Amino acid sequence: MTDWATGLFPRFLLLEQPRSDVALIRLNRPDVRNALSIAVRREIAAAFRQADQCAEIRAIILAGTPGCFASGGDIKENSTLGPVEAIYRGWEKKDLWSAVSGCRTPLIAAVRGYALGGGAELMMLADIIVASEDARIGQPEVNVGIIPGSGGTQRLPRAVGKYHAMKMVLTGKSISGSEASRYGLVSEAVSDEAVEARALQIATTIANNGPLAIRFAKEAILRSDDVPLDVGLELEYKSFLTLFSTADFKTGVESFLCKEKPRFFGK
Repeated sequence: MTDWATGLFPRFLLLEQPRSDVALIRLNRPDVRNALSIAVRREIAAAFRQADQCAEIRAIILAGTPGCFASGGDIKENSTLGPVEAIYRGWEKKDLWSAVSGCRTPLIAAVRGYALGGGAELMMLADIIVASEDARIGQPEVNVGIIPGSGGTQRLPRAVGKYHAMKMVLTGKSISGSEASRYGLVSEAVSDEAVEARALQIATTIANNGPLAIRFAKEAILRSDDVPLDVGLELEYKSFLTLFSTADFKTGVESFLCKEKPRFFGK
């Protein structure tokens, strides 16, 4: 068991630590293409909460199995719910997803194969997305008579614009990782076999930077979607001034002047 995951014993996830400062959370339900049942979502939420609270973890990678990131919600499970059960289940799903969306630690999604429906919505909670060039990404919910219910109609247009989002959601057709890169939906599209190595490379670069600065920067960027420019600029400047008082800033300046690689401690 990895250090950060002590006490977690998931059935549907593999918890890994490719570096001492990087956590890797892997969906591991390949028999149903990593369908996001409520049990899987609970395990994801628990893993994210624990990784985010671990001071040694400075970046998180979320991955699936080689042929599939996540194919979406568990349709079989959802089909057995009555109307009232569905309402309560929807509230729980929202709460569970907030453990991912509210994670302060930088999150990189490594997407191979299918990222459909809830899988695409989970992917879009990441800060950086590395996808396989031939991944299939989409919101096919209209094909079964519903609409995206975990952010697809809200985050997708913010990422790709109204017209690409309308086409994807209203037709239910998926796009490739290469197309997603052109649309701005993913950060990079690389060969399938290079996805996780590239995600780890990015995570390593992030982990080597000042952890307090990284968290402040992530918060400022995320808030930019929700507040007017003047409010965002004020938050950015206050964060900038706050970091001047940290030991990490002093370390960074001294290392820069001495032409040495800084070692940050998050203080």
